[in-house]
Amino acid sequence: MNEAVSIVVAYLLGSIPFAYLAGRMRGIDIRTVGSKNVGATNVFRTLGKGIGIAVMVLDIAKGAAGVLIAQALTQPHWPLAAAAAAILGHVFPVWLRFKGGKGVATAGGTILALTPIPALIVLAVWFVTIALTRYVSLGSILAAIAFPPLLVIFGVPWPTLAFGTAAAAVVVWRHRANIQRLRAGNELRLELGRTPKPGGEPP
Repeated sequence: MNEAVSIVVAYLLGSIPFAYLAGRMRGIDIRTVGSKNVGATNVFRTLGKGIGIAVMVLDIAKGAAGVLIAQALTQPHWPLAAAAAAILGHVFPVWLRFKGGKGVATAGGTILALTPIPALIVLAVWFVTIALTRYVSLGSILAAIAFPPLLVIFGVPWPTLAFGTAAAAVVVWRHRANIQRLRAGNELRLELGRTPKPGGEPP
């Protein structure tokens, strides 16, 4: 019973659309502005740095919370299933007719709870890439690609390695449109000092 409860709770936590709720607080449907993605980066661009960072932290927290609850209620390896449920909740949220974000921050929260040291290294890869290029999508893609090798280096159990590899694949797959735009040279950069203009960004 605890196993089922932990999976359901993780999915429902993952499904909480903080980006959508943040937009609604400002009278904006985040799905209709900027990149139209229900995620922290689009909030950052359209609503500003402060609220974008808050959404990112909340998305990370909901992923970590799903795993931590499963760790408290279940036996080993079930937290991996809870992590997957949290990510799927963000990508396919029941509250938004199963049309959600790309799952990067939520996945980050789950791996932070499961494998803290590899997760911190992945976070560093993400941050440095964005700092150098201003491409959030590129940072997310490179961080996802770096994660499975790091798990091998740190010798995690094979179920955790399998989960990490699958989660990384989902993140890259969710960025396939970004990959096309990066190759074409028209991907959006993160402009830190610019005043946000809702609706002014191309998708």
